Amino acid sequence: MPVGYINSELYQLHETGSHVENKERLKAIDTILEKTKVKEQILQISPRAAGIDEIAAVHDREYIRSLKAEIDSGGGWLDPDTYASPGSWEAAIYAAGGVMTAVEQVMSGKADGVFAAVRPPGHHAVRSHQMGFCLFNNVAIAARFALANYDIKRILIIDFDVHHGNGTQEAFYNDSQVLYCSTHEYPWYPFTGAAEDTGKGEGEGYTVNIPLEAGLGDNEYLQVFNDVLAPVAGRFQPDLVLVSAGYDAHWQDTISNMTLTTMGFARITKIIKAISDQFCRSRLVFSLEGGYNHTALAYSITATIELLMGHAEVYDPLGPPPMSYSPRDFGDFVKSIRKIHKIQD
Repeated sequence: MPVGYINSELYQLHETGSHVENKERLKAIDTILEKTKVKEQILQISPRAAGIDEIAAVHDREYIRSLKAEIDSGGGWLDPDTYASPGSWEAAIYAAGGVMTAVEQVMSGKADGVFAAVRPPGHHAVRSHQMGFCLFNNVAIAARFALANYDIKRILIIDFDVHHGNGTQEAFYNDSQVLYCSTHEYPWYPFTGAAEDTGKGEGEGYTVNIPLEAGLGDNEYLQVFNDVLAPVAGRFQPDLVLVSAGYDAHWQDTISNMTLTTMGFARITKIIKAISDQFCRSRLVFSLEGGYNHTALAYSITATIELLMGHAEVYDPLGPPPMSYSPRDFGDFVKSIRKIHKIQD
């Protein structure tokens, strides 16, 4: 089966001008996919729109109504970080719908993994309001859709954006059907995601936060994914894997302080793919979140898709950061991992 890819001109309707989250991000991705000949090897999938009832499985109806009214009146700054234009409503319902479309593709066996290059992003959007460039929580909506429409009981959400997905955590904090695992720079926006935050009630133990200190790179991330995330996923045995794929931890991205490389993202993808291959017949969906250096974003996503296609090697034109880093430089890293292991045990 081919690997699927979702992008659409509809996402360009979310016009944000010079905002760091802008339509040039998706254009850059398509440019590199075409340049590397990857785009011609993958299945092009058109997104559908999310319905109001589908969005309301995650967001308050009053928020949905007020957001549409705000956009219909011309949009503007919804909060200090988040901007909407007259076309943002259509882009947002097709972003949420795009991730649901990706779920439909992998659940029906039409695609062997799907990358949904959607915008606006979603993982900061909480039940009652927008936040952090996000209008609707695309991955959370897709997870609720999957649980409601398919014979599955367990969904693993992996969030490797450099920022904690506070909205996704909120959506499933009391839920044992969704295991939410997040790696994120900490303390950093939105200043949530402490290791001690592990869920509540029936959801106790089904939130796994892996806060990381600034400056960490490929070696540390791979250790986290191999030693913490993979074992947790193995115990959970998911029926579907959804990924909030943010590429702002790349060393060239100035919105964070991490030092991941394009190759590092590829290696992370390899671990995630192995989880989905082992437990859920490759039912795997990546949904774009952050990533604001357009070159780093485009090549990292291309590497991600190449790994999903089964390529043994990927192209990393940007290489490593200009300075060498090792675990010895970060005295708190080992302590942090030990703490997380203790919490999980």
